[in-house]
Amino acid sequence: MTLQLGDTIPNFTQQTTEGEINFYDWAGDSWVVLFSHPADYTPVCTTELGSVAKLKSEFEKRGAKVIALSVDDADSHQGWIGDINETQSTTVNYPIIADVDKKVSNLYGMIHPNADAKVTVRTVFVIDPQKKLRLTITYPPSTGRNFNEILRVLDSLQLTDNYSVATPVDWQDGEDVVVSPKIPTDEAKQRFPKGVTEVKSYLRMTPQPNK
Repeated sequence: MTLQLGDTIPNFTQQTTEGEINFYDWAGDSWVVLFSHPADYTPVCTTELGSVAKLKSEFEKRGAKVIALSVDDADSHQGWIGDINETQSTTVNYPIIADVDKKVSNLYGMIHPNADAKVTVRTVFVIDPQKKLRLTITYPPSTGRNFNEILRVLDSLQLTDNYSVATPVDWQDGEDVVVSPKIPTDEAKQRFPKGVTEVKSYLRMTPQPNK
């Protein structure tokens, strides 16, 4: 199955390190960041899981829950968590899905046969409260993920869902944003009283409207 942006993500019931969950019920009305791993006790993934534990409060500020997935079983996950907590000086504080039967991996298109037919690729899925897929990023096994970038994406998605703006290259929360090209400049000046700077007719900037 190939999930594309805007698709409703499939539901599933699966064991995790925090017991069996029904994904839709667990997600509730939150945003969700689901990120997959090829196996337990892998070095790059160990650093990633530790980083997400340290950033969990930042995800919570954005109304987002985090959940990981690996194809090993829950007992193996628990042993790995011990290593993560020890080596990354943190406490894993979110569930890890035990996808032994690869049910979720197949549902979400995480098996890429030309990469490795036996294990999941390392993908991040950002899912909104309506269970729509809003972002996917797939990484090679040699490259650790940047979860500060995922936080930046959440900031952008939540801002642009509520205002007729887009976020430019390297944008960070609090910086100027791009006015939607669909809005005439005269209307934009009324909508964005902090000011509209017309760089080009199609490129107009305004201070972030919710700051």
